Amino acid sequence: MLKKTQGIVIHYIKYKETSIIVKIFTRDLGLKSYIVNGVRSSKARGKSALYQPLSLLDMVVYDKENASLNRISEAKLSMPFQRIPFDFYRSGVAMFVGEVLSKAIYENYQNEYLYDFAFQAVKLLDGEQVNLSTFPIAFLLEASRYLGFSPEDAREFFEQVHPTIDAPDYARESKIHLNLLISSPFALDLRIPNAIRRGLLDDMLRFYHLHLDTFSEVKSLEVLRNLSRNS
Repeated sequence: MLKKTQGIVIHYIKYKETSIIVKIFTRDLGLKSYIVNGVRSSKARGKSALYQPLSLLDMVVYDKENASLNRISEAKLSMPFQRIPFDFYRSGVAMFVGEVLSKAIYENYQNEYLYDFAFQAVKLLDGEQVNLSTFPIAFLLEASRYLGFSPEDAREFFEQVHPTIDAPDYARESKIHLNLLISSPFALDLRIPNAIRRGLLDDMLRFYHLHLDTFSEVKSLEVLRNLSRNS
């Protein structure tokens, strides 16, 4: 059955000589895997660019119930990127966000609210007015809200992530900054010292591990850190 939907590309793997298998978080069908033939051939002329991490697509797809792989009938960019592919740090953040989504959701998982948030977050990442330094933490915080386990405040967060530490003044500065992020996650004027920002990002990933059984190591984290040091 043919269905129209929007999608956010999570990642793809090469398949045979000219094809790919791409994982896409769709708004209406959930997380799906599609095989795309010939996209890496010399005649394809840039079609593989459609399937870069976090590309936003308008699609017509074949959707067979219980099929592990489906096919895409039509796909086009719903919003061509202006900055992400041309900025090393934004590209690194995009890789990180895509990997986080791939580990936080599972095949056929459908959540329109999470999709709509992720769609707007990707648009923000590609925009001119964005706080790139805090974006990874802000994304994790807001995504946890739509995944159903967001913290109410920094105190609750640190009690979960560091349950054996019972000192009121522990991570005092980190708690102040986290509360600011919780109240206004994508604030343009929020500046967090690098050491605190790094610690909060590590703790946010631990928080995801606590709440999601399938959430494994985020390998792109090291890439993001290297880019952050050089930016």
